[in-house]
Amino acid sequence: MMRSIKLMDKNFQLTDNVEVFYEKRITPFGNSAKLDAPKKYIGKRAYVIILKK
Repeated sequence: MMRSIKLMDKNFQLTDNVEVFYEKRITPFGNSAKLDAPKKYIGKRAYVIILKK
C-alpha cells in the first residue's frame, strides 16, 4: 500500500490508491454538522480536508 501526504507552503499533495474524488458542502445537522456521501461508499476509508475560504 502506497500512501504519501505532503504539505509544502500551504499546498497539499496526497498520493494514495484513490477510487473517486468529489467536493461537497458541509451542512448543519442538529448541534453538529454532516457531509453526505453516496451509499455505495459505506465502509470505505475517506479523507476530509477542511479548506479556508
